[in-house]
Amino acid sequence: MEDSRTPRPVPVAVADRIDAALVRRLVAAQFPRWAHLPVRPVEIGGWDNRTFHLGDAMTVRLPSAEGYALQVAKEQRWLPVLAPRLPLAVPTPLAEGEPDEDFPFPWSVYGWIEGRTAHPDRITDLTGFRGRPRRLPRRAPADRPGRRPGARPAQRVARGAPEHV
Repeated sequence: MEDSRTPRPVPVAVADRIDAALVRRLVAAQFPRWAHLPVRPVEIGGWDNRTFHLGDAMTVRLPSAEGYALQVAKEQRWLPVLAPRLPLAVPTPLAEGEPDEDFPFPWSVYGWIEGRTAHPDRITDLTGFRGRPRRLPRRAPADRPGRRPGARPAQRVARGAPEHV
């Protein structure tokens, strides 16, 4: 019996298409003001998402499985709320893309945070690394950035997102 909490992998035909060409097409179709920017994979990727640089100041993250796609809405909702309360920088959601015929899940554009990927060997002060979050809210504000009542996801672009980079 399969565990329902385990994300199902993207069908092979779709997983094979999660590449820079797909990201370029999705960005051009849904966020044309960024279509001229170069797309390249990040140096160290993850399991839940396939991540690509979009120019020098942004990243695009595409969920690698259906179960991971649920993170998109959570990150869009909570990262702007949590960011000022956390001891480390977290990515700023800039836009939320819609599923389409080539990619079946919502996806995100974030601001790029320059730095090195976290690794246990690089953490010299674990207590400081963990930090102490300031008081966290119980729910996201209704006026969170990038949301307009009735807006389709592709229309949800955060205030202050770069027009042209």
